[in-house]
Amino acid sequence: MQAAEHIYIHIPFCHRVCPYCAFYKHTPGATNMRGFVQALVDEAQLRLPCAAAPQTLYFGGGTPSMLSPTHLQLLIDGLQQRLDFSQLREWTLEANPATFTASKVRHWRKLGITRVSLGAQSFLESELLFLGRDHSPADIARSVHLLREEGGMQVNIDLMFCLPNQSAAAWKHSLEQALACRPDHISTYSLTLEPGTPFATLTAPGEETQVQLYSLAHDLLTSADFRHYEVSNYARSASARSLHNLSCWRGEDYTGLGPGACGTVRGVRYENAHDTARYIASLAQGQLPPGSASPLFPAQRRTELIALGLRTDEGIPLSLIPPDRLPILPSLVSEGLCSLSPTRLCPTPRGLLLADELALQFI
Repeated sequence: MQAAEHIYIHIPFCHRVCPYCAFYKHTPGATNMRGFVQALVDEAQLRLPCAAAPQTLYFGGGTPSMLSPTHLQLLIDGLQQRLDFSQLREWTLEANPATFTASKVRHWRKLGITRVSLGAQSFLESELLFLGRDHSPADIARSVHLLREEGGMQVNIDLMFCLPNQSAAAWKHSLEQALACRPDHISTYSLTLEPGTPFATLTAPGEETQVQLYSLAHDLLTSADFRHYEVSNYARSASARSLHNLSCWRGEDYTGLGPGACGTVRGVRYENAHDTARYIASLAQGQLPPGSASPLFPAQRRTELIALGLRTDEGIPLSLIPPDRLPILPSLVSEGLCSLSPTRLCPTPRGLLLADELALQFI
């Protein structure tokens, strides 16, 4: 049996596949949705200890908000036969602003969902069209209002920057409009031109532009009293931070369920095959879905803890740093990249900007 303090559930369906997205996803097509939901329940039965009491539950995608109330209810009823939800501290659902109504939000609240992460991406019509999104800026504001009035949930707004030819003024507009919605959390992701996607042949902005836009987000959001607690993430308060994502950045175990989901449990990392049909068929036969699994060796584990930890303002314990690298710490502090306590090394805001380069000093 496997630990289950943190559970990620992958819902791979989207109304439309965005041209920048490299995650495993597809339109529902002829998928038997009831069969898919049952497969998730069956995988939970195989992977999770009976009566496990998770602290965080995260429904990612794809677009989990596409699930109908009936299918979502079936899924939760099935999971609750295996899991004790009484210890849940956070339950996040990713949502597209164009895929839910007030009645759906009321159902989410009834189920116990506490946090919704909106894939807004931009508050400019032209950028939304370029990104292949099927919602408008007005839909984002309406969605936040619904979640507040009907759900009483914490709200995160995802935004994307470093689009080809994006100006600082355009990026500032989206940031200001997001702030005007008064969310609890804002995530800002630099567009990555992933191989195998329609955007792969585009040209990314230069490094100077990337730094300018990143710094603009940091300055604007922190001046609005958001805490920049991870390279791409800002929270209005400590209680608004994503507990599920924090657990991953801290290197804690988590169980992944669904086609394309991965997990790390007791020194083993696994990933399900990116094939929804095979996923459903395997679990219908009482077998775990096809995929891969490999041990997470101590050196790899240490490297990941350093790389992930230095992306957060919590930093890393000094015990992770190789003894022969300890002499460089004073220079990192004097350069304004880190702060140092008797037990931890923490990146400054400037250090977060250079998190990957900082991690390379120790791995």
